[in-house]
Amino acid sequence: MKKLVFATNNEHKLTEVRAILKDTYQVLSLKDINCFDDIPETADNLEDNARQKAQYIYEHYHVDCFADDSGLEVEALNGTPGVYSARYAALEGTGEAHDSKANMNRLLRELKDKNNRKAQFRTIICLIQDGKEHLFEGIVEGTINPEERGSSGFGYDPIFMPKGYNQTFAELGEDVKNSISHRAKAVEKLAEFLKS
Repeated sequence: MKKLVFATNNEHKLTEVRAILKDTYQVLSLKDINCFDDIPETADNLEDNARQKAQYIYEHYHVDCFADDSGLEVEALNGTPGVYSARYAALEGTGEAHDSKANMNRLLRELKDKNNRKAQFRTIICLIQDGKEHLFEGIVEGTINPEERGSSGFGYDPIFMPKGYNQTFAELGEDVKNSISHRAKAVEKLAEFLKS
């Protein structure tokens, strides 16, 4: 089975992606290739962040790889937190980076007086295979729930309700989420490309 490095050590992401690519590729994590570097993620958009991470792995480890970047884009907040989703609270000093609870609290506070709760999760995947770069995008539309509901998933899952459902990602559970999520859609496009 061919190997492909996913530039992450996030177990949630690895599980999602391995489930989708299980029949075609053995997906390795950064840990699996002994990469413990602090990979730069300094771009101000999802596309360039994913590209930056994939290029770093390809240039330093000389392996076919892909990287993703995802963000929650809220219409009433002009598309923020977007690329800053994981460190949204840290930017205003109300939490550490990757503090999901603090990030959700900030977002709910900023939406408190707004009627428009439309939002979308967007994932960009950058694949570098044989030195060539390919981009794939996945989007899931929905709304921001006024309070947290559910216990599965991670990040903003307890407050994001995908369009067509009356439960949050955290209530729907991993199986349903993994079949409709932004990452799933981007990974499906990646899988189609890899199989073709």
